[in-house]
Amino acid sequence: MTAPAPPVNPHHAQRWRILGLLGTAQLMVVLDATIVNIALPSAQADLGFSNDNRQWVVTAYALAFGSLLLLGGRLGDHFGRKWTFVSGLIGFALASAVGGAAQSFGVLVASRAAQGAFGALLAPAALSLLTTTFTDPSERAKAFGIYGAIAGGGAAIGLLLGGILTEVFSWRACLYVNLLFAVPAVVGAVRLLVHRAQSARPRIDFPGAVSVTAGLFGLVYGFSSATTRGWGAALTLVSLAAGLALIVLFVWLEFHVSNPLLPMRVVLDRDRGASYLAIGLSGAGMFGVFLFLTYYLQQTLGFSPIQTGLAFLPMSAAIVATASGASTKLIPRTGPKPLVATGMTLASIAMVLLAQLEIDSSYAAHVLPALLVMGVGLGFIFAPAMSSATFGVAPSDAGVASAMVNTSQQVGGSIGTAVLSTVFSHAVTSYATAHAAAGQVAQAQAAMHGYTTAFWCSAAVFAVGAVVCGLVFRPGAPQAVGAAEPAFAH
Repeated sequence: MTAPAPPVNPHHAQRWRILGLLGTAQLMVVLDATIVNIALPSAQADLGFSNDNRQWVVTAYALAFGSLLLLGGRLGDHFGRKWTFVSGLIGFALASAVGGAAQSFGVLVASRAAQGAFGALLAPAALSLLTTTFTDPSERAKAFGIYGAIAGGGAAIGLLLGGILTEVFSWRACLYVNLLFAVPAVVGAVRLLVHRAQSARPRIDFPGAVSVTAGLFGLVYGFSSATTRGWGAALTLVSLAAGLALIVLFVWLEFHVSNPLLPMRVVLDRDRGASYLAIGLSGAGMFGVFLFLTYYLQQTLGFSPIQTGLAFLPMSAAIVATASGASTKLIPRTGPKPLVATGMTLASIAMVLLAQLEIDSSYAAHVLPALLVMGVGLGFIFAPAMSSATFGVAPSDAGVASAMVNTSQQVGGSIGTAVLSTVFSHAVTSYATAHAAAGQVAQAQAAMHGYTTAFWCSAAVFAVGAVVCGLVFRPGAPQAVGAAEPAFAH
C-alpha cells in the first residue's frame, strides 16, 4: 500500500515575502510598547491628565496584551491563523486611529487597551504562521534570526520613532503611524496567506480562558501597582495574590479538562520550557536598559528625545547582526543551549559596564560599549529561544505555544519594571537620607546611585538566567522537524 504524500505547504513559494509581512506586524506590536512613552509628556499637556493617571496610558496596553495572549493564541488555532492575523491587524489599526484622535484621557486609555487586545490576537498568529511556513531547519534558523532581531530591537526603534514623531509632528502621530504598518500588512496578508480551516474544532476551554486571563491581569496589574503604590499597598497585595491563585487554578484545570487551552505538554517540554524562561528573564532584565538608561541619557547627560532614540540604535544594529547572522549559522549545529547561555552572560557583562557609569561619563566611551555588548547578548538569546519555543510543536498547539513566547516576555517585563523601579526608588531615598542630599548636584548623585543599583540588579537577573538556561536546555542541535511538518493545515 502506497504511503500518502506529505501535505503541500501552500506558503512555501512565498515564504520570504510572508516573513517580511510577519516581521512588519511584529515590529508594530513591539514598538508600540515603547513609542508612546516619549510622547506621554506632550499628551499629558494636551489632554490635561494628572501624573498619577499617566501610567495608565502605558499600563492599559500591557494589561490587555499580557492577559489575553493565551486566549488569542488558541483562537488562532481554532479559527485559522490567516483571518485571526488579519482581524488583529484591522482592529489594531482602528484602535490606533481612535487613540490618535482622542480628545479625552478616557478615550486614549480605552484605545490603548483595545490595541493590546487586538495585539493579543495578532502576535501569536504571526509567530505561529512563521512556525508553520518555515520547516526546513536552515531556513527556519534564518527566518527566526530575523524575527528575533525585530523582537529584540523593536523597543529601541520605538523610542527613536516616538522621539522623531513627537518633536516633528505631535504625540498623536505616535498612534497614527500604526496605520502605515497595518494597512499594507492587511493587503499583503490577504494576498499571500492561505486559509486552511481546521477539520476538527475542539471546544474552547472557557474555564481555563477565564482563569488565565484574570490571573495574568491580576499579576500584571499587581506589578504595575507596585511601581506606583508600593509593595505594601493593599491593592498591590490583593492583585498579586489573586493573580497567583488564579494561575494555580488554571494549571490544575489544564491537567483535568479534555481540551485544555494550554496543554501542559507544550510547557513541560524541556527546551520549550527553557525558552519561555529565557524570554521571561531577558524581558525582566532588559528594562534595566530601556527604563533607566533612558532617564540617565535625558536627565543626566541632557539628551533630547531624538538623541536618546539614536543612542539606542547601535544596540538594535548589534541585535540584528547577531540574531540574523552568527546565531542562524550556529543554531542548526549547536542548538540553543550554548547560544542562550552565552547571550545571558554577555547581557550580564553589559549591565556590569553600565553600573560603572557616573554623572560625568560620556556616551561614546562608557555607554556605547555596553550597548553593543548588550545587543550581541540579546541577539544570542532571542533568535534561539523563539525558535526553540515553537520547534516541533503539534499543529493544533502552534498558536498557543507562540502565545506563550509573548506572555513570557510581557510578564517578565512587568515584573522587571516593578522590581527595578522599587529598587531604584529605595536606593535614591537611602542615598539622599545618608548624605543629607540637597541641591541639584546632590539630587543628581542620588539618582545616579539609583541607576547603578538597578543596573547591578539587572546584571544579577541575566547571570541567574545564564546558569539556569545552561542547566535546563538540552545539549546538542535540535532534531529534524517532525510534529510540526503538517502544521500548514491552518
